[in-house]
Amino acid sequence: MIHSGKSAIVLGLGHSGEAAAALLKEEGATVTAADSGDNAGLRERAARLEAAGIRVLLGAAADADPTPYDLCVLSPGIDPVVPLVRNVVAKAIPIIGELELAFQECSCPCVAITGTNGKTTTTELTTAMLQGCGVRTMASGNIGLPFATAVRQSHELDVMVLETSSFQLETIVTFRPHVAVWLNLSPNHLDRYRDMAEYRAAKLRIFERQTATDFAVVNARELPGLPPLAAQTLTFSATTDAADFTLRGSVIHFRGTPVLDQAATKLAGIHNAENLMAALAIGHALHVDFDRLAAAALDYTAPAHRCEFVRDLDGVRWINDSKATNLDAMEKAILSQDRPLILLAGGKDKGFEFDAIAPLVRQRARAAILIGEMQNRIATSWTGTPCHTAPTLDEAVALARRTAQPGDVVLFSPGTSSFDMFKNYGERGNLFKAAVHHLR
Repeated sequence: MIHSGKSAIVLGLGHSGEAAAALLKEEGATVTAADSGDNAGLRERAARLEAAGIRVLLGAAADADPTPYDLCVLSPGIDPVVPLVRNVVAKAIPIIGELELAFQECSCPCVAITGTNGKTTTTELTTAMLQGCGVRTMASGNIGLPFATAVRQSHELDVMVLETSSFQLETIVTFRPHVAVWLNLSPNHLDRYRDMAEYRAAKLRIFERQTATDFAVVNARELPGLPPLAAQTLTFSATTDAADFTLRGSVIHFRGTPVLDQAATKLAGIHNAENLMAALAIGHALHVDFDRLAAAALDYTAPAHRCEFVRDLDGVRWINDSKATNLDAMEKAILSQDRPLILLAGGKDKGFEFDAIAPLVRQRARAAILIGEMQNRIATSWTGTPCHTAPTLDEAVALARRTAQPGDVVLFSPGTSSFDMFKNYGERGNLFKAAVHHLR
């Protein structure tokens, strides 16, 4: 109850903002929740908060609120440069995020997983494997369930597994995971960050407060560029033997000893081999036996929208990889397929170009069908690959049907975010699957 008696403002009324406001209220704080938007969905959420005794400000009133507060909790989806945040900064109010707020109330150790790609799969996989070994745990954070909601159960857990984004890590103060995981880094969110160095610096904060009693689980290819780490380090790699966890054929080894055959799991591809390695390393850091971890991994199925099989139709396989919101994820999806491709890509302009992946697309795709804000720029970039554009996802699916030949894979791997046309990647993926299932 460290915030009891304080006045606090929560900026942003998304899921994490609502959860943070509710947690602060339970702690005994006087809470205001503010959001620059004002629509039916926000007003519905505001009504719930007001019923719980939380003051709510929407629209212009939120941006110009003159009230001084003891504390501000900033939701991760809000860019710090917007007027809503600048108003708080001008009043010199201390700012933390929902991740930091919940951590201050957490009763158990935390595992925190970050990286450009694979966070959700590794978070869910780790949670399932630990639960299968009898470890009391749950997943929360950027994965969907806010940490500020899950933290109420932390006194019943052995460990909390957290998916952590760069946005969440920007506002930590005391956050110290017992196991911190760095999966990978590739261009992303450059519409929010000035450059890759700033994006990388935000993610690196995951290691900031660790000590020699903690563990850092790091992709070996990223290790040379990291600052010195205070924690005990475990490395993994599916592409080099210079790591603690390595891949030989389909078998994952730990320092030369085989621990898990990936071929026996439901996860395919080099990227999933590294996700499995990271989960095994977390289990090892928590003193769980490899045999038990490996057995628990066999039943795990990857989440929806991640190289998800949709259907076979007239000899063509359709794959939904809507979660691919950057080029690294797209690259992994392309490399995971062993048949000729019709690639569906495109979406929101996030500040990076598609030039870097053009050679791989030219090599592996018979044609590309492009949608969204970036469709024309991608088509210009991908010279040598037959490119077609479509105004809607339904029309892109129909065009892919006409273009694909028996033996092809139609891979929907956008390579960027969905917000130009859809609410999120989940809605985008579900609409793609619906369109494919409507094909006759």
